[in-house]
Amino acid sequence: MYTQKTIQYFSKPRNMGELKDFDTRASGGNPLCGDVVSLWIKFDAGRKKIAEIKFKAFGCGACIASSSALTEMVKGKSISEIEKITREDVSEYLDGLPESKIKCSGFSVDVLKKALKDA
Repeated sequence: MYTQKTIQYFSKPRNMGELKDFDTRASGGNPLCGDVVSLWIKFDAGRKKIAEIKFKAFGCGACIASSSALTEMVKGKSISEIEKITREDVSEYLDGLPESKIKCSGFSVDVLKKALKDA
Protein backbone atom coordinates (compact mmCIF):
# COMPACT_ATOMS: atom_id res chain seq x y z
CA MET A 1 0.00 0.00 0.00
CA TYR A 2 2.68 2.55 1.01
CA THR A 3 6.03 3.02 -0.70
CA GLN A 4 9.25 2.40 1.21
CA LYS A 5 9.99 6.14 1.20
CA THR A 6 6.57 6.93 2.69
CA ILE A 7 7.15 4.34 5.41
CA GLN A 8 10.55 5.90 6.19
CA TYR A 9 9.04 9.39 6.51
CA PHE A 10 6.26 8.05 8.74
CA SER A 11 8.54 5.90 10.89
CA LYS A 12 11.29 8.48 11.29
CA PRO A 13 9.78 11.90 10.62
CA ARG A 14 12.14 14.75 9.81
CA ASN A 15 11.70 18.21 11.37
CA MET A 16 9.08 17.13 13.90
CA GLY A 17 8.44 19.47 16.81
CA GLU A 18 7.85 23.15 17.41
CA LEU A 19 10.04 26.18 16.83
CA LYS A 20 10.30 28.50 19.81
CA ASP A 21 11.47 31.41 17.64
CA PHE A 22 9.25 31.48 14.55
CA ASP A 23 7.95 34.09 12.13
CA THR A 24 4.63 32.42 11.31
CA ARG A 25 2.63 29.34 12.19
CA ALA A 26 -0.61 27.78 11.05
CA SER A 27 -2.74 24.72 11.66
CA GLY A 28 -5.39 22.93 9.69
CA GLY A 29 -6.55 19.65 8.29
CA ASN A 30 -9.69 17.64 8.81
CA PRO A 31 -10.38 16.96 12.49
CA LEU A 32 -13.38 14.81 11.51
CA CYS A 33 -11.09 12.21 9.94
CA GLY A 34 -8.38 12.78 12.57
CA ASP A 35 -5.76 14.49 10.37
CA VAL A 36 -4.46 17.75 11.84
CA VAL A 37 -1.22 19.52 10.85
CA SER A 38 0.60 22.44 12.49
CA LEU A 39 3.63 24.18 10.97
CA TRP A 40 6.11 26.64 12.48
CA ILE A 41 8.25 28.64 10.02
CA LYS A 42 11.33 30.82 10.42
CA PHE A 43 12.39 32.87 7.39
CA ASP A 44 15.91 33.94 6.45
CA ALA A 45 17.00 37.50 7.22
CA GLY A 46 15.50 38.84 3.97
CA ARG A 47 12.24 36.91 4.49
CA LYS A 48 12.64 35.45 1.01
CA LYS A 49 13.35 31.82 1.94
CA ILE A 50 12.40 29.35 4.64
CA ALA A 51 15.39 28.96 6.93
CA GLU A 52 13.77 26.49 9.32
CA ILE A 53 10.46 24.66 9.51
CA LYS A 54 8.97 22.25 12.04
CA PHE A 55 5.71 20.34 12.13
CA LYS A 56 3.38 18.36 14.31
CA ALA A 57 0.85 16.09 12.69
CA PHE A 58 -1.79 13.84 14.12
CA GLY A 59 -3.52 11.32 11.93
CA CYS A 60 -2.79 8.56 9.47
CA GLY A 61 0.65 7.55 8.23
CA ALA A 62 0.17 9.41 4.95
CA CYS A 63 -0.60 12.66 6.79
CA ILE A 64 2.50 12.37 8.99
CA ALA A 65 4.76 11.28 6.11
CA SER A 66 3.45 14.07 3.86
CA SER A 67 4.00 16.72 6.54
CA SER A 68 7.53 15.49 7.16
CA ALA A 69 8.30 15.32 3.43
CA LEU A 70 6.92 18.82 2.87
CA THR A 71 9.32 20.27 5.44
CA GLU A 72 12.23 18.70 3.57
CA MET A 73 10.90 19.94 0.23
CA VAL A 74 10.60 23.60 1.25
CA LYS A 75 13.59 24.20 3.49
CA GLY A 76 15.89 26.72 1.79
CA LYS A 77 13.45 27.36 -1.06
CA SER A 78 12.15 30.77 -2.08
CA ILE A 79 8.58 31.76 -1.30
CA SER A 80 7.75 31.92 -5.02
CA GLU A 81 8.96 28.31 -5.46
CA ILE A 82 7.02 27.14 -2.41
CA GLU A 83 3.76 28.71 -3.54
CA LYS A 84 3.77 26.39 -6.58
CA ILE A 85 3.93 23.15 -4.55
CA THR A 86 0.89 20.90 -4.87
CA ARG A 87 -0.34 17.80 -3.06
CA GLU A 88 0.69 15.83 -6.14
CA ASP A 89 4.26 17.13 -5.73
CA VAL A 90 4.31 15.82 -2.16
CA SER A 91 2.94 12.46 -3.30
CA GLU A 92 5.61 12.28 -6.03
CA TYR A 93 8.33 13.15 -3.50
CA LEU A 94 7.18 10.12 -1.48
CA ASP A 95 7.26 7.94 -4.62
CA GLY A 96 3.47 7.94 -4.69
CA LEU A 97 0.62 7.61 -2.23
CA PRO A 98 -2.45 5.42 -2.59
CA GLU A 99 -5.22 7.30 -4.41
CA SER A 100 -7.37 7.30 -1.29
CA LYS A 101 -4.58 9.04 0.66
CA ILE A 102 -3.72 11.86 -1.78
CA LYS A 103 -6.02 14.18 0.19
CA CYS A 104 -3.80 13.60 3.23
CA SER A 105 -0.82 15.12 1.43
CA GLY A 106 -2.95 18.19 0.76
CA PHE A 107 -3.43 19.07 4.42
CA SER A 108 0.22 20.01 4.92
CA VAL A 109 0.28 21.96 1.64
CA ASP A 110 -2.87 23.86 2.62
CA VAL A 111 -1.46 24.70 6.05
CA LEU A 112 1.83 25.86 4.51
CA LYS A 113 0.01 28.21 2.13
CA LYS A 114 -2.12 29.52 5.00
CA ALA A 115 1.03 30.22 7.04
CA LEU A 116 2.67 32.06 4.13
CA LYS A 117 -0.46 34.12 3.56
CA ASP A 118 -0.59 35.09 7.24
CA ALA A 119 3.14 35.90 7.42
